[in-house]
Amino acid sequence: MENEVISKNFIEQMIDKDLAEGVYDTVHTRFPPEPNGYLHIGHAKSILLNYGLAQKYNGKFNMRFDDTNPTKEKVEFVESIKADIEWLGADWEDRLFFASDYFEAMYEAAVKLIKKGKAFVCDLTAEEIRSYRGTLTEPGKESPYRNRSVEENLELFEAMRAGKYADGEKVLRAKIDMASPNMNMRDPVIYRVAHISHHNTGDKWCIYPMYDFAHPIEDAIEGITHSICTLEFEDHRPLYDWVVKELEYPVPPRQIEFAKLYLTNVVTGKRYIKKLVEEGIVDGWDDPRLVSIAALRRRGFTPESIRMFVDLCGISKSQSSVDYAMLEYCIREDLKLKKPRLMAVLDPIKLVIDNYPEGQVEYLDAANNLENEDLGSRKIPFCRELYIEREDFMEEPLKKYFRLFPGNEVRLMHAYFVKCESFVKDESGRITEVHCTYDQETKAGSGFTGRKVKGTIHWVPAPYAMTAEVRLYENIIDEEKGVYNEDGSLNLNPNSLTIVEQAYLEPAFEGAKPYDSYQFVRNGFFCVDARDTTEEKLVFNRIVSLKSSFKLPKA
Repeated sequence: MENEVISKNFIEQMIDKDLAEGVYDTVHTRFPPEPNGYLHIGHAKSILLNYGLAQKYNGKFNMRFDDTNPTKEKVEFVESIKADIEWLGADWEDRLFFASDYFEAMYEAAVKLIKKGKAFVCDLTAEEIRSYRGTLTEPGKESPYRNRSVEENLELFEAMRAGKYADGEKVLRAKIDMASPNMNMRDPVIYRVAHISHHNTGDKWCIYPMYDFAHPIEDAIEGITHSICTLEFEDHRPLYDWVVKELEYPVPPRQIEFAKLYLTNVVTGKRYIKKLVEEGIVDGWDDPRLVSIAALRRRGFTPESIRMFVDLCGISKSQSSVDYAMLEYCIREDLKLKKPRLMAVLDPIKLVIDNYPEGQVEYLDAANNLENEDLGSRKIPFCRELYIEREDFMEEPLKKYFRLFPGNEVRLMHAYFVKCESFVKDESGRITEVHCTYDQETKAGSGFTGRKVKGTIHWVPAPYAMTAEVRLYENIIDEEKGVYNEDGSLNLNPNSLTIVEQAYLEPAFEGAKPYDSYQFVRNGFFCVDARDTTEEKLVFNRIVSLKSSFKLPKA
């Protein structure tokens, strides 16, 4: 339709205005994580937003590590972040940068501010700086070192770089306005002394720029036009603008803030995840119960499902929380037509068909996905001894229980009707075998219409079964109690992980490799675990159950 109206979020509207007014002639965005931990689902929103804007406007997208704080940063985190972003499909091409690439330029920028009378070396301690800062209702107090001469500041700053002062002994501060209503503008620290090795520059530097000083310089050097960040940086924007203005960059970038993505009842705080890892409650930053991007990938979520989720959440200025069930909805929608539906028995009990000839085997036809013919079909071996789910047999059936019980008949999926004749218990009273007879006239696909049964159950042929460990996940948080206790600790769910040590799978699973995913008939969607699967042992993670009460809100 020629007159079709395309809805645009507020960031796209601002970009359109900038382009129309000639403020910029292109769009250049970036994703700037600090390499001090693994990325989580909230970062995915920022990655996909920045990359998506560059794509939409035929612009460029940079990947840049804001590595200005070597006390918390590691190469491990650098590599994990790169892997996550590549997996999500955001392509930085040849534009991979580090803030540390610009340390010399940042030092020269600080010297420029000193020469302009816009920065000074301060001897106050961190505690004294805080006390001089004032409050939201009272102006701050100027540092007694604020009016040092340009020459003295240059000399002191050079001595800071030369390593002549201990950590915390001196800082470089911007000279702005100690009476500003914005606390970020009250002569903020822009350089501090830190005698620590940097993962990228080694021991070359013993002074490091503060994030609020470094970030606008990085953006300006790289030619970023729109610096997209989350709402907590809105109060920092005047400082961002001050830095690029005072340093006289010809085309200053524009900072735009949007609301973070919050998921209900999940743990995203790095401090809490670090504690869970150190205490062995989870097996790493990629434990499938977490919502780090690495954890979601290991569990079996797809880039497509996360993109769908981010699109559904939308972009706004209003803070809100999204139910985790919406993320589960997205992975179900993505996988349901893409993946084969195969049979796996997680809590096995043997079923013996007494009137089926011993030693006989026949191969039954089965569609891999009834909703997607393109996935083809397979042959399943059928024989006298099978495994079924323990819950599919009851000695004394409840009302409206239509599966196996003495005297009842059900269909074995893709196979025959079987009728329960008897069962066997062990010494403890636990049922170990169910004995049935089958009706060979009722073969699936034969057109049999003689009678109907109310129940259909899945099965695995015992002699041909593969074995696997299966891990069933629930939320690591006890949802009824909320995320945090009164003392700030986490309300952990003691049942967040159930391990099925020996499940049985039909032979069609042969060749399954890490990250391959399937629908287990009636049990959910599962993914081959990438860390613990070996040639000798197959391990599956349940991505999500088959059904949920979640429904998309009506437009």
